[in-house]
Amino acid sequence: MADIKLIATSTFGLESIVKNELIHLGYTDVQVSDGKVTFTGNEEAIVRTNLWLRTADRVLLQIGEFEAYTFDELFEKTKTLPWEQWIIEDAKFTVVGKSVKSKLYSVPDCQAIVKKAVVEKLKQKYHVEWFHETGPEYKIQVSILKDLVTLTIDTSGAGLHKRGYRTKSVEAPLKETLAAALVQISYWNKNRRLYDFFCGSGTIPIEAAMIGRNIAPGLGRSFACEAWPQINKEIWKKEKAKAFQAIDQNSQIKIFASDVDPNAIEIAKENAIEAGVDDCIYFEVKDAKKIKIEEPYGILISNPPYGERIGEEQEVAKLYRTLGNIFKNQDTWSVYILTSVENFEKLYGKKADKKRKLYNGRIKVDFYQYFGSKPSH
Repeated sequence: MADIKLIATSTFGLESIVKNELIHLGYTDVQVSDGKVTFTGNEEAIVRTNLWLRTADRVLLQIGEFEAYTFDELFEKTKTLPWEQWIIEDAKFTVVGKSVKSKLYSVPDCQAIVKKAVVEKLKQKYHVEWFHETGPEYKIQVSILKDLVTLTIDTSGAGLHKRGYRTKSVEAPLKETLAAALVQISYWNKNRRLYDFFCGSGTIPIEAAMIGRNIAPGLGRSFACEAWPQINKEIWKKEKAKAFQAIDQNSQIKIFASDVDPNAIEIAKENAIEAGVDDCIYFEVKDAKKIKIEEPYGILISNPPYGERIGEEQEVAKLYRTLGNIFKNQDTWSVYILTSVENFEKLYGKKADKKRKLYNGRIKVDFYQYFGSKPSH
């Protein structure tokens, strides 16, 4: 099959991280726009990116893109696209959609028209009037932005943040894709000590350990496109075998994770076992306000409480001041804090070297970065 246009979707603010991951995987024709990174590849690329992308939300197969200002135009242009190359006769397919700043603003109508157009095209191909929809699933997405229609099929199924290791979680857990991004943005590498004083269900330490061990994040789960006959089963076998061979079992990774909640630590331990990285992480029940720094050149990456509930603001303000005091004279430490608290720098007592706007779910947050000196060896 000729080159396929693919889209790796992402949370706002992580597009450049997804781009770097794609380049690292060997893809050069990479285009970045808000919330997505477009690239070209083949069936192998669909498998490899689903297995390896740590910070993308999904991998979409782009079937076509065109401008449409009327429902007739949407129907006719959708119908001309090569749906039969991917959607088999007994396929189960649904259509989801969104429309922003476009003349065709009724999403339910757009979804219905796209579904009807695809059905008409498949009728021509398979010479049938009725489809049983008992086969593999194909989720079509219609996205309209400023009258530009992009039609895709979701290859991932469940979002790529669902790695399969999180059997339990704490309230308001950090998404795995965002946690992986925080680690990749930081100065951490597998030869340095990493700390998380607010580890919750262990997402940041686990994602860091998986990066350090070079474990493909998709190895423990399945994908919608695994059931598609267009992607040879041998490609899946080959790519999964290569991913298993790529795991680094020898590096001595040292990650220290603590939380004031004993239940969170128990959950984090279980999740680390599921992810296969429990030997990399030392978990401890500890109040962050009582932490004493005893060695140089550490890296802290944490997602502390934001004080979203009524009455928590003062407690959180006190916590951030204490953190600032802990690290006041620790010039060799690099500190990375994700929070929605807008006056964090004032509370912490120091202006960040760098600040990055991100989203934790629907909450607008900033990633405050304080760079310590690096070890000489």
